[in-house]
Amino acid sequence: MELKILAGSANPDLAQRVAREIGVGLTPVELGRFPDGEVRLRLVESVRGADVYVIQPMSPPVNDHLMEILLMADALRRSSASKVNAVIPYFGYARQDKQTKGREPISAKVVADLLQRVGVDRVIAVDLHAPQIQGFFNIPVDHLSAVRLFAEYLVREGLTRDAVVVSPDAGRAEEARRLANLLELPMAMLAKRRTGPTETEVTYVIGKVKRQRPIIIDDIVSTGGTIRRGVDALVEAGARPEAVVMATHAVLSGPARENLAHPAIERVVFADTIPLEDAGGYVVLSTAPLLAEAIRRVHTHRSVSELMVAEGPVDPLFSNP
Repeated sequence: MELKILAGSANPDLAQRVAREIGVGLTPVELGRFPDGEVRLRLVESVRGADVYVIQPMSPPVNDHLMEILLMADALRRSSASKVNAVIPYFGYARQDKQTKGREPISAKVVADLLQRVGVDRVIAVDLHAPQIQGFFNIPVDHLSAVRLFAEYLVREGLTRDAVVVSPDAGRAEEARRLANLLELPMAMLAKRRTGPTETEVTYVIGKVKRQRPIIIDDIVSTGGTIRRGVDALVEAGARPEAVVMATHAVLSGPARENLAHPAIERVVFADTIPLEDAGGYVVLSTAPLLAEAIRRVHTHRSVSELMVAEGPVDPLFSNP
């Protein structure tokens, strides 16, 4: 079965890098907008009988990019593609995975239903904000992790000496544990409480951080307020003012850049699931090799599980430059 890769407008550079890793070209798509803002698209080439992978993060503007992937999946189905696989490095609406108050929608479930309704056969995602979102689907979901990518970078840069891995909250504790295991480092956690839909307050630090370099790992940095308050709490608890902040998805809304310019933050590292027009001194690591390997394995019916579970120590001699 022929493998084809298509890209929406959300992150065409990442799609191009993935296609290059696999050794195929991007299948062209005519994509634009009608005067009233409606999405207009057309597949330029035949996809009949093909195993198709649409690479499209739901980055801002989220609704536009979501609509693009829905319409692209519908076009592929109507053009007799054999399989439609949605590669969604950043899954929008993932933070709305439950009702926090009465009479609220579970928006992540709505998105899952929409993707299935238009005929998507499989979803490949990176670091879902809530892993239980996999259960919203009745189709396979390959949930990849960028943790080993971050671990290899830290080892390469020599940032693991006298360091402690810090989870910004209980929800990210499992990913922090995996990073700590990969680097054979201790782990700490920030205890916080939510004061509003987008506001949190750090109440105390769990674990020993005194005289250690904090390595904070999160899935999303939106406004950066939690990171700023977390760094303040860590420094107050005796941690070295040389924090490394690592996050998979650089949403960066509102005062994010100001918050990340905290004097106790030495380095900020993102994955490239969301394109950054201005990296602004941030380190950006490519997820293209990870996504390409996942696509290769799905296409050839091989196991993807070892890409989904990041365990075991990282050997610096075998870390990719």
